[in-house]
Amino acid sequence: MEQNLKPLIVLSDMTLLFDDRTTGSEEARAKLSGFAELMKNAGHLHTYRMTPLTLWNAASAGMTGVQVIETLCRFSKYDMPSGLADKLKRLMDRFGRLRLNRLAGPGENSLVLSGDEEIMQELQEEQSLQSLLGSRGSGEPFRLSAERRGTVKQELMRLGYPVVDAAGYREGETLPLALRGQLCGGSAFTLRDYQSQAVARFVQGDSAAGGSGIMVLPCGSGKTIIGIGVLAALQCETLILTSSVTSVQQWEAELLDKTTLGNDSIGQYSSQEKRVRPVTIATYNMLATSGREERDYRHMRLFNERDWGLIIYDEVHMLPAPVFRMTADLQATRRLGLTATLVREDGRERDVFSLIGPKLYEMPWKQLEQQGQIAELRCEEVRVPLPESAERNYWIGDSRTRVRLAAENPNKTTVVRHLLDRHKDKKTLIIGAYIRQLKSLASALNAPLLTGEVPHEERAKLYEAFRRGEERVLVVSKIANFAVDLPDAAVAVQVSGSFGSRQEEAQRIGRLLRPKQEDNSAVFYTLVSDGTMEVDYALKRQRFMTEQGYRYGLTTVKAQEGEMN
Repeated sequence: MEQNLKPLIVLSDMTLLFDDRTTGSEEARAKLSGFAELMKNAGHLHTYRMTPLTLWNAASAGMTGVQVIETLCRFSKYDMPSGLADKLKRLMDRFGRLRLNRLAGPGENSLVLSGDEEIMQELQEEQSLQSLLGSRGSGEPFRLSAERRGTVKQELMRLGYPVVDAAGYREGETLPLALRGQLCGGSAFTLRDYQSQAVARFVQGDSAAGGSGIMVLPCGSGKTIIGIGVLAALQCETLILTSSVTSVQQWEAELLDKTTLGNDSIGQYSSQEKRVRPVTIATYNMLATSGREERDYRHMRLFNERDWGLIIYDEVHMLPAPVFRMTADLQATRRLGLTATLVREDGRERDVFSLIGPKLYEMPWKQLEQQGQIAELRCEEVRVPLPESAERNYWIGDSRTRVRLAAENPNKTTVVRHLLDRHKDKKTLIIGAYIRQLKSLASALNAPLLTGEVPHEERAKLYEAFRRGEERVLVVSKIANFAVDLPDAAVAVQVSGSFGSRQEEAQRIGRLLRPKQEDNSAVFYTLVSDGTMEVDYALKRQRFMTEQGYRYGLTTVKAQEGEMN
């Protein structure tokens, strides 16, 4: 292909065909990720799709319809289809045309929904809104109870009308604190420039632009530090929700290390202990645990235990349904979502947008890598043949049998040994989804195994032994997908995963991205049974990382020799 050709073909249904072999493809990819989602990546040809949600997130981050159209025209090989520019403008213009404000006056507990009269008339005819909004006079806004704030936003989002929420937030109970100016790793602790920008974007005075929303940054970039920076800027009692007990403990350690808060101001609310303090850190699993006799979600009362001025949703893409429902009632409290990816495999990204807030800040992975803020990453897919006996059973088995046989391919053990020999001086994680497979690998490698069955105290000891170099290899289950701080991990070998989960791929890779002291590089291997459904799953899993600008090299293993080419 000639190198002077542009990389993009724009289709009328908002699909974008992207060829990464052309001039300017890397710049084009970086631009596209701001307003389109990668759907397929087949060789050098990738398929992106613009959706109302991707465009509204772009608008919330400050991008205009004109800028989107200019980007498409700049990189497109052909003219844009007739009418598409107007369609994109109309979609992006919907963001900001509806606004929620608080009704002025002492003791008022009502909100008003205002917007263009044309849109207001359309909403008045929507049956699903009539019980929520009631009636209004011509040219007047809708008036609604503050308790319906989240429900109305959620329903309007479903109907295709994103709302700019300018109704403001309660201050919450005051909590004096400051960031420490102590030495961390040989230099004074300060927020990095992009972390400061993210904090400023959230806390800015205009409640229509700040106060609730999502920060999207790669693992290892210091999302926890951004959360701490927001807490210090707002000076209010805060509830932090996160994915695991390990993450709860890491949040507490960071708060004690980076702020002037003491032990008496920080509480953990998990299966291990339940202390409610001015800053309380809880797990999603604890909140989503229901009573034995009825689904009363008895721990949800934590949301009302104190006058929280801020709720931080760590790994916000993991929100379980009960927490979504509770969050709909918490719209008067500032909400900060932290994540490496807005991808949800259940398709509830719109609920994240409407109930937590829009994307307020995003930092591309590759940009941080180029700055040395995260490790330089290489991704490699290794195709491993099935043994003859397993291959026969694979083709005569049902779908569940095929999944397990492909995932637990015994030839993967030999490949893992090769990779460990290749990286003898590197700390390595062996990550998988099936406990039986992981137990077999741990036994074969004489390496510690960490699963959900291992007590948290034992996990903490093994993590610490890994950090000190006493253990070079850890075999880990899904518990290591999230919030495990192992900064020296430089190699990961993924032996099995949760089908085609892009979210899981990004999180597992994230275990490697924390910057290293000396060689700031890392390698992520994913082992795939050749000729099986794992190949298709791998392509789906890799989509998110490909969108971030990463490439997966391909290595094949010889069927007889068991050696890697």
